[in-house]
Amino acid sequence: MPVIDVYDIDRNKVGEVSLRDDIFNIPVQGHILHEVVTMQLACRRAGTASTKGRSEVRGGGHKPWRQKGTGRARVGSIRSPLWRGGGVVFGPKPRSYAYKPPKKVRRLALKMALSSKLSDGQLLILDQYPYDSPKTKDFIRVLENFQINKALFITADDNQVLTLSSRNVPYVQIMRTEGLNVYDILRYDHLVVFQPAISQIEERFVA
Repeated sequence: MPVIDVYDIDRNKVGEVSLRDDIFNIPVQGHILHEVVTMQLACRRAGTASTKGRSEVRGGGHKPWRQKGTGRARVGSIRSPLWRGGGVVFGPKPRSYAYKPPKKVRRLALKMALSSKLSDGQLLILDQYPYDSPKTKDFIRVLENFQINKALFITADDNQVLTLSSRNVPYVQIMRTEGLNVYDILRYDHLVVFQPAISQIEERFVA
């Protein structure tokens, strides 16, 4: 069972916390992470691209010229896909790109993402965010203390002070444990978890 240090915002060690082996210390398989990240990005696609076929384009309700005798190629409608302004052949239509791998695969990928941050030394546990009023400079000081600039912060509850303090800082995201996902864990260089959120993360994987 891995044991990791807990720090305050001034980078002073204030304790230790034990992490579950079956969540934070499992072998990482890249193809599983890739599958789940691809699924998340596919679900975010709008799928609103749309084109008109020859039956939907306005006009072209009559034959431009007679079939024979003109010396020109035969044509039935000025809205043929061969003509400028005509319909599109096999063009995109509004659709959903969403799909879901099995639930066990999604849960396993989340565990692997957490394990990868621990094994790479990119998991940081903080005890709390003690400020009562939102100030960007206070939040930036925390980042400077730990020498991080691209991080995902995980909180146990809705911390408005932390959220408002960080909203003008680039490459930083504040997220509650309910929103924890593979893509955002891997997207940021560091994963910063406040200690109360550890138990919530572990409870998430209880059958």
